[in-house]
Amino acid sequence: MNVRKFLLPLVTALLILAPALSFAQNKLLIPMDLDQTDHLKAYGITFWALQKGLAVDWLLNYRGGSFMADYSDLLAAECRIRGVSFETVDASGAQSIYALVQQADKNMDVVKLEKAPKIAVYIPPGFQPWDDAVTLALQYAEVPYESVWDDEVMAGKLSQYDWLHLHHEDFTGQYGKFYGNYSAAPWYQAQVRTLEAEAKKLGFTKVSEEKKAVARKIKEFVANGGFMFAMCSATDTYDIALASENDDICDAVFDGDPIDPNFQKKLNYSKTFAFENFKVDPNPFMYEFSDIDVQPNEVGPKENDYFTLFDFSAKYDPVPTMLTQDHTNVVKGFMGQTTAFHKELIKKSVTILGEREGTDQVKYLYSTYGRGFFCFYGGHDPEDYTHQVGDPPTDLRLHKNSPGYRLILNNVLFPAAKKRKLKT
Repeated sequence: MNVRKFLLPLVTALLILAPALSFAQNKLLIPMDLDQTDHLKAYGITFWALQKGLAVDWLLNYRGGSFMADYSDLLAAECRIRGVSFETVDASGAQSIYALVQQADKNMDVVKLEKAPKIAVYIPPGFQPWDDAVTLALQYAEVPYESVWDDEVMAGKLSQYDWLHLHHEDFTGQYGKFYGNYSAAPWYQAQVRTLEAEAKKLGFTKVSEEKKAVARKIKEFVANGGFMFAMCSATDTYDIALASENDDICDAVFDGDPIDPNFQKKLNYSKTFAFENFKVDPNPFMYEFSDIDVQPNEVGPKENDYFTLFDFSAKYDPVPTMLTQDHTNVVKGFMGQTTAFHKELIKKSVTILGEREGTDQVKYLYSTYGRGFFCFYGGHDPEDYTHQVGDPPTDLRLHKNSPGYRLILNNVLFPAAKKRKLKT
């Protein structure tokens, strides 16, 4: 037997494989199923890793939507400091995981997270962190963000950001429709003065007109490739402001002049993001903006208030799959000035992410606009069922595995995904 003739192909093969073998290394897996001690801080760890230039893979539908990166002592130490569970996986184990999630018959996939998105939160003056679930989530998860308000929006500064969250703003110029219950309250009067001063500074005679202009600027941000996330009243009031661009829907107690009596017929639904054919309620004594919102009597008892996340194809629908990653597909409901949306008023182009089964109540939705995306999530605080004015802040240390808060943080990481994957 010619030993040399036998060994030469073997040696050649080993030389070819050597570079690949030298790069094979252990991985650090951050599980997002029930084995995770702190789901919310796990998102912050992933964001931190991206900031450090580490590549992170989002394993869609694998153990609750887990994250995996090259192992490093620095990353492991940061997980320990923040109380985030992780597992060390050797090269062979990692290869097995990747092979599993990419099997054609498995509803799983891998999305590479490339770069930490730059985050802005639209926050008015006098804001308190506990007034807004998204800001609470960002602070608890230790995800950095910057605050913007009307000055920055109108100056075109949103182009500096990848992701924008709308605080529980009223884009209709009706001051949150708190007039009936709180018109004599000092905090309400201070809010009115602040909003009127801002409108005047920006050259508008009415807050309603200024807010409509801000809404249009945000629309440009999304059209140019930005991602906009809104909760509670920032969802329906945003679309109402777009639809009523040329109409006066504000009572005299808000802007000093009467409502256009024909405003309802003039609403232009083609300008909105998510909703159509809705009816606006201009009554200043009604704590409601339109019939988009689901009323408390329609929701029923708290113990029966749950919504279900849809199961999407990870390989063919990566965007809605990312936005619905969770360790359960049934999530506790929660109230808000805008609690949920009536399905019949949602445009057919919109993808429903979560709804109350057996009803027309939609809790969570998303769609595209131009080159960007928007996502609406009904309700105020996923762990404070009936958040009221003046209620104490939610302590997320008591809710670190909250499925409802996870949906918020899915949205925060979504813009980090490899753009080519999003277009598949």
